[in-house]
Amino acid sequence: MTDPHVADHEQEVAGRPSTGLLSRINAVVARLGMYLSVTGLLVIVTIVFYQVFGRYVLNSSPTWTENLALVLILYVTLIGAAVGVRDAGHIGMDSLLVMLPDHVREKIELVIHILVAVFGIAMAYNGWILGASVGTVKIPNLGLPEVIRYVPLIASGVLIVSFSIEHIIALLRGEEVVPSWN
Repeated sequence: MTDPHVADHEQEVAGRPSTGLLSRINAVVARLGMYLSVTGLLVIVTIVFYQVFGRYVLNSSPTWTENLALVLILYVTLIGAAVGVRDAGHIGMDSLLVMLPDHVREKIELVIHILVAVFGIAMAYNGWILGASVGTVKIPNLGLPEVIRYVPLIASGVLIVSFSIEHIIALLRGEEVVPSWN
């Protein structure tokens, strides 16, 4: 039989916000990532508008706009996806997990976060390898090195690992990661 005072204390501890150093750092990084992604999206819209304006109004379409927009899309989507991992915005089976007992659900969530971290490691590693393979190639019409297309893959992988570690630590402590947008 369990002591009711211990059970009450466990309920108070479970779900409290995570306040560790990693959580504080990750909250700032995730918020910065969101701001950068939104800014990047606005820049993409501006670039595409300029391209359409140039093509149909000025009758002279700028050649650099498409490649720059494509590079920015990589940054916006990959950094935004990493922030989604921290804020639990990724695809999940929450409807099935809530039906499980707490101890089973927590173990499954732990396995999920470990697998997501492994995926982040694979992203960062393979992004590094791919980026190194094209280090001397230039992007047409931009003159920038091709490697800048792989920087967001590496950064996103590192962020996903960091955010997954944060979730793992919070789960083990009985805490909850507070989303960046709160």
